[in-house]
Amino acid sequence: MKTLDKIPTGKIERASKLIKTGVKIGGNYAKYYGKKIVNPDLTRDELDNDNAGDIYDGLKSLKGSALKVAQMLSMEKNLLPNAYVEKFSLSQFSVPPLSAPLVRKTFKKYLDKYPEEVFDSFEKDSVNAASIGQVHRAKKDGMDLAVKIQYPGVAQSISSDLALVKPVALRMFNLQGKDSDKYFKEVEDKLLEETNYLLEISQSKEITNKCSHIENLRFPNYYEALSSERIITMDWMTGTHLGEFTKTSFSKETGNKLGQTLWDFYMYQIHGLRKVHADPHPGNFLVNANGELVVIDFGCIKEVPDDFYNPYFELAKKENISNDAIFTQKLYELEILTPSDTDTEITFFKNLFHEMLSLFTSPFHEETFDFGSADFWGKIAALSEQYASDKQIRKMNGNRGSKHFLYMNRTFFGLYNLLNDLKAEIQVNHFQKYL
Repeated sequence: MKTLDKIPTGKIERASKLIKTGVKIGGNYAKYYGKKIVNPDLTRDELDNDNAGDIYDGLKSLKGSALKVAQMLSMEKNLLPNAYVEKFSLSQFSVPPLSAPLVRKTFKKYLDKYPEEVFDSFEKDSVNAASIGQVHRAKKDGMDLAVKIQYPGVAQSISSDLALVKPVALRMFNLQGKDSDKYFKEVEDKLLEETNYLLEISQSKEITNKCSHIENLRFPNYYEALSSERIITMDWMTGTHLGEFTKTSFSKETGNKLGQTLWDFYMYQIHGLRKVHADPHPGNFLVNANGELVVIDFGCIKEVPDDFYNPYFELAKKENISNDAIFTQKLYELEILTPSDTDTEITFFKNLFHEMLSLFTSPFHEETFDFGSADFWGKIAALSEQYASDKQIRKMNGNRGSKHFLYMNRTFFGLYNLLNDLKAEIQVNHFQKYL
């Protein structure tokens, strides 16, 4: 794979790259509509493939928050055309890596030494490269190590990248500009945290220590003396990325075992620690030779404050969803309904969220739940399609819900998708034995 000797870091340089991508997409639409005139039955498949490829090609050279957005979108299997999901999923661990000279330069800047001065051996070629950093294998004092190096300029470009993305997001998600700032600030804060590798090490060690008693779960050790604000050194963990593992012919028993481990890990964090690993994409997990789940990245941790946690999980109870007074009260507490809403808006959003929550919280209403159920995912797909084509939704103010919804919903939707990939049937309350 071709390596990168330079990453665009200036606002104008990065904006120029995105504008060029936009021009390509415009050309794709022109080509599509030209063909559509000749063939009215033409589907959007070719357009989706062309657009997904051009968007990904533009983002992968920028890396950082721009590519992170693609990584997040790759988890939205029921919200995006398949071409986008397939192409954006490459951003999880398959993008052009930094060249060896740029790696050495970065090392010298943040550890004041070159890699060969720090380790007994250091492989100049990365083993994987993702949105914010890339990983190299190394050895020291007989230990096999993984060294994650952050791309230059990532932290500095987050605010300007989000400013470029904001107009598109406002249109896509029907947000009102002045009221949407809390959502963009939440994303910006989380992305900035992900670039702080000293914070990541601290979070990694804390959650590792507090979750180490959960069965079938493994974590690497972290080495602060060999790390810095832009470099993390940890144990090299062997195994198959979860995304690759789920494409193999694993047994139902293995899928259930791994799925139960994932479920217990996430429920324990949320209910026991009130903070959670909010980046549940397959590239952050391995399956080792013993069939254990290995967690290898803690860059994105979301704290769950009580004033959000309590109404959020009270609405996961079937009896509260069916009780109009309680249901309405919780919608106000979660900022889904606001004091300025009209009667029409109140009725519309109560009905909308009643339908959504009845479906998405259904796993919590059972003792066991089969995430491989075609019926469950068929209903999710149908609901997503219904909302995407609902013209009334576009007329409503889309700024709904606490800022905490962004990463909590991302966490649950990502978790549900991983459990679906494993075709896992889990015991819903099994995690409580760890509390």
